[in-house]
Amino acid sequence: MANDKGLIVNFGEMLIDFVPTVSGVSLAKLAPANVAIAVSRLGGNASFVGKLGDDEFGHMLAGILKENNVSGEGIMFDQGARTALAFVTLRADGEREFMFYRNPSADMSPKSSTWS
Repeated sequence: MANDKGLIVNFGEMLIDFVPTVSGVSLAKLAPANVAIAVSRLGGNASFVGKLGDDEFGHMLAGILKENNVSGEGIMFDQGARTALAFVTLRADGEREFMFYRNPSADMSPKSSTWS
């Protein structure tokens, strides 16, 4: 660690949410990794431990963590699985519904992978 602050380590999934908006543009968002980014933005030390597909989405998510000063040393990239995707639809009452694309995704694959 670069300073004497403690390190908050977040474990979990990272996935891409495709969310419809008024203009019809989808957005990529992080899931539990948002906590690590919030800790970093508040001046703390944060790290994320999880598994991503060795694909464009996985490397994009790892890059977002790096851009936000979150350590990605605990990220594993799986060449045999893809990064999880979630398609979000908005119901007429404004509530969201989620459809997950996992076939299986890297975060569900127990086999060994490559560390970042």
